[in-house]
Amino acid sequence: MVASAEPAERPLGRGEPPDEREPLGRRIADLRAKLGWTQQELAERLAISRVAVSHLEAGKTDPGERTVALLAGVFKLEPHELVAGTKYPAAKAERLPVVVARHTEVELALALLDNELGWCEVVAPSLAVQVLRQWQSRLGLLVEQSHDRREREALADASRRVVVALDAALAR
Repeated sequence: MVASAEPAERPLGRGEPPDEREPLGRRIADLRAKLGWTQQELAERLAISRVAVSHLEAGKTDPGERTVALLAGVFKLEPHELVAGTKYPAAKAERLPVVVARHTEVELALALLDNELGWCEVVAPSLAVQVLRQWQSRLGLLVEQSHDRREREALADASRRVVVALDAALAR
């Protein structure tokens, strides 16, 4: 959800330094581009329209506190990190949560899998096979629950790595 429009910039008085803070919309666009996401993909993660994302990035509107919190989470930042040094209104920044969820269940599961794949190389083959078969089931459930194309691709890659590790454990 998008909040109030950004106020028009006032003309600078004599001797007044220009405001060199970055527009929040530009920062959002840069972070989105670094992830290789389209405006539509970001909009889907935020449960807002693509047009709303376009307006945020163009500086036509300021995001509300809820949207900043969601943006921070998808960009793996805390809300205050996201708005620091930008033209985001100080009064709104004061109402931002201190922390937000930064990782999805899939991201956490894949990090655990990476750790266990290394572990499976050094334990008894029978134990490795048991653990890897459990991972096959877990990854299958995560694929069924995921609605994100990129997460589904990451899960498919992880499933392939589990099959390779399982074959290696069975061959030992």
